[in-house]
Amino acid sequence: MVFGQVVIGPPGSGKTTYCNGMSQFLNLIGRKVAIINLDPANDSLPYDCAVNIEDLVKLSDVMVEHSLGPNGGLVYCMDYLEKNIDWLQAKLEPLLKDHYLLFDFPGQVELFFLHSNAKNVIMKLIKKLNLRLTAVHLIDAHLCSDPGKYISALVLSLSTMLHLELPHVNVLSKIDLIESYGRLAFNLDFYTDVQDLSYLQYHLDQDPRSAKYRKLTKELCEVIDNFGLVNFSTLDIQDKESVGNLVKLIDKSNGYIFAGIDASAVEFSKIAVGPVDWDYYRYPSWS
Repeated sequence: MVFGQVVIGPPGSGKTTYCNGMSQFLNLIGRKVAIINLDPANDSLPYDCAVNIEDLVKLSDVMVEHSLGPNGGLVYCMDYLEKNIDWLQAKLEPLLKDHYLLFDFPGQVELFFLHSNAKNVIMKLIKKLNLRLTAVHLIDAHLCSDPGKYISALVLSLSTMLHLELPHVNVLSKIDLIESYGRLAFNLDFYTDVQDLSYLQYHLDQDPRSAKYRKLTKELCEVIDNFGLVNFSTLDIQDKESVGNLVKLIDKSNGYIFAGIDASAVEFSKIAVGPVDWDYYRYPSWS
């Protein structure tokens, strides 16, 4: 089994910075990491990638050749990647023996809750290469400072979870900067645990731009509450403890924590339902 993360989120949420910081942390605790850049619009990478989609298709070339804008060009690139999945599979196969994989995807959110090409790429890799992947969905923490934007982030997170059908961890990134955007209406726990959203209604009603969408907002909040799937972890990518806590959660969701354990079904069950307080230094490698 090969473990890894599918890193997604809106533009500016910190995906590339996350991949860079996460790979450094995982290397420090003894894991050999390979970053796979699948964002054809990302031409300024702070990390060395093991696989780069630009070796297959470039967004700038697609836009010129097919007279497409950035969004249409990204959809084309994902379609092209899906049709050439054998290319990606061949690039990944030498890494499977001893690497933990980080997939850095584009920031176009429609790819992950509307179009099927990115999902098809992921599912084909999982099936062909026996991968165990967790979707790590980054949301900029500053959205919590605006009730309307926060609800939009919840809808996006829920839609993405339902569409991708992967083990899923939603993350409020750049949590260290959240206070710079102003005081939050509620404690941070309210936003991470996605507590009673009806309390946001009062704050939305204070904004004349939001007041006319009161009924729509109420219905969206009810959908989110009824599913009961969305919550958030927090992340300061420069803080070792913050990254470590997130690694524990991801390792539990994709099964990495179980790979090095020889135990009974009862013991596995105890670990599965228990808190994520295991010592990741006990499992520096799984090969």
